[in-house]
Amino acid sequence: MSEPPPSRFTASQKRKSILERLTAFIFREPENREELLEALQEAHSRNLLDADALSMIEGVLQVSELRARDLMVPRTQADMIDIAEPVESWISRVIETAHSRFPVYEGNRDHVIGILLAKDLLRYYTEEDFDLRSMLRPAVYIPESKPLNVLLRDFRANRNHMAIVVDEYGGVAGLITIEDVLEQIVGDIEDEYDFDEEADNIVVEQGDRFRVKALTEIEAFNEAFGTTFSDHEFDTIGGLITDHFGRVPRRGDRIEIDGLRVEVLRADARQVHLLQVSRLPKTVAREFAESAARPPQ
Repeated sequence: MSEPPPSRFTASQKRKSILERLTAFIFREPENREELLEALQEAHSRNLLDADALSMIEGVLQVSELRARDLMVPRTQADMIDIAEPVESWISRVIETAHSRFPVYEGNRDHVIGILLAKDLLRYYTEEDFDLRSMLRPAVYIPESKPLNVLLRDFRANRNHMAIVVDEYGGVAGLITIEDVLEQIVGDIEDEYDFDEEADNIVVEQGDRFRVKALTEIEAFNEAFGTTFSDHEFDTIGGLITDHFGRVPRRGDRIEIDGLRVEVLRADARQVHLLQVSRLPKTVAREFAESAARPPQ
């Protein structure tokens, strides 16, 4: 009889294989998203991951699930330029918003003909025959259902910073920027609305318009604005505003409450960060309060 073929594994390899199986049994690998998040949070609690790293990993996982519609700025709140209007009528608005890019439309907002870079407007002050149409860069269109991780890859590959989001009928639903996507991963990116972390939570912008950090305590907010918001359910003004929206507000969302107009200046998918608060004229505030108190028909 022929002898059985020698084993392909050495004794040390066999011991290693058994050890690996035993380790896998004791330290079971996550089998789904929930278990993975639990493992990451456990690693954070054991100081194997710091808070920033955990937040970024969670952001990456969120990006893989979100779609363009989840982060886009709705068309009604997007700062867009009508090419039929003279430059003098909207250039002050460009300066005030301080955005770097503006969709330009012709006829109506569903017909975006290009993207204007704010820096190209410098030519308006130096060229007598300034032609806005010739300044426009091509617009990139994406469907509302486009996954954010795919969109981010496209942004990087094409070196593009803004996309126009269209609905199933081809109409413009909103716009989204590379910054919107990156903020889901790394948290807030400093922009034109940032101010020193050591500064006061409430900063006067102009007249009766203020910038307010969302983490401002409701008691301090009430004292500054003469409001009477309750702090029984929420500690911060950001939590209170989020509750009134019934969801996490997006940048550009507005609400009128207790004689104040509140606009979200900065927010990500998890929380609101910065608000702009302005006092409503007394007549407008009174009409708003009366309509809110009026019983539904």
